Amino acid sequence: MDVLRAVIARLSVDIHHVIEAAGIVVLGLVVYSYARRWFDSKRHVAPLLRAMALGLIFGILTIALMISRIEVGQGTYVDARALPIALITLVEGGGAGLVAALVASAYRASLGGAGALAGVVGLLAIAGAAALALVWARRSGGVRSRHGFVLGAAVYIITFGSFLMLGVRGVELFSRDWLPLLIVSVIGIGGFTRLFVDVVNAQAAEAARRDAAELRAVTLLARAAAHEINNALMVVSGGLAILARRLPAQSEDAQWAERAREGANKVKDIVTRMNTITQIEEVPGRGLLAPMLDIRRSSGAP
Repeated sequence: MDVLRAVIARLSVDIHHVIEAAGIVVLGLVVYSYARRWFDSKRHVAPLLRAMALGLIFGILTIALMISRIEVGQGTYVDARALPIALITLVEGGGAGLVAALVASAYRASLGGAGALAGVVGLLAIAGAAALALVWARRSGGVRSRHGFVLGAAVYIITFGSFLMLGVRGVELFSRDWLPLLIVSVIGIGGFTRLFVDVVNAQAAEAARRDAAELRAVTLLARAAAHEINNALMVVSGGLAILARRLPAQSEDAQWAERAREGANKVKDIVTRMNTITQIEEVPGRGLLAPMLDIRRSSGAP
C-alpha cells in the first residue's frame, strides 16, 4: 500500500479519479454477476443474445471510463477504457468483447479529432488480443491471473501502437504518459481478472450445486412414481395375460387384448427409464403446454 501511495504521489495522480474509475469497474463486476446469474437461469437464451446484451453493458462501461479520465499530471489524463473490453472477453468470449469494442468505437468515432482512427483501431485490437488470450487460457485449463497480466502487457503494446499512429505528437504523448498507461493496462487488467474469474467460478459452483439438487429431487420423485406405477402395472399385465389365454385365438377381442399388452409393455419400459435418470433434459413447451421432463433423453436413451 505504501508503494502504491508513493507511485501515485510521484505521478501526481488525482486519487479521486482513481477511485472513480475503480468504482466503475467494480460496478461492472456487480452488474455482470447478476446478469450472468440471470442468463444461467434461462436455459433457452440464445448465446448470441447473451453476447450482445453483456457486450452492450460493458461497452457502456467502457464509455463511462473514457469520460471519467484519470488526471496524472497538470492537464494530463489517461483512461482505463481497455479494462471492460478485456475483462468481458476473457470471461464471456470474443462475441461479447467485439460488441463492447464496437459500442465504445462508435462513441470514440463520434468525438472526432485527429486521434479518432487510432482510438477505434486500438479498441478493436484490444478485443482481438483478449480473444486470443482466451483461446490460450482455455487450452491451459481456464482463465487465471497470469492470462490477465499477459493480456495487460499486450494491451500496453497495442496502446503504444495507437499512439504511433499519431506520428511525432503521439510519441511525445506516450513518452509523457507511459508509466500510468503501464499501470492501468498491466496491473489493472491483471488484478481485475482475478476478481472476475472468482465471480465466474463461484457462480459455476453454485450452479453445479443447484443442478445436483434439482437432479436428486427429480430422480427421487421419478423412482417413487415408478414404484407405484409398477405395482399397478403388474396387476394389469397379469390380468391381460389371463384374459388372452381365455379368448379365442385371432378373434377381435384377442387382438384388442394383445394391443393392451403392448401398451402395458411400453408403460413398463417408461417405468424402467424413470429408474435410470442421470440428467435433466426438457421437452420445449408448445402453446399452452409447459416444458416437461424428457424421460428418454434424461435416461441417456438413444
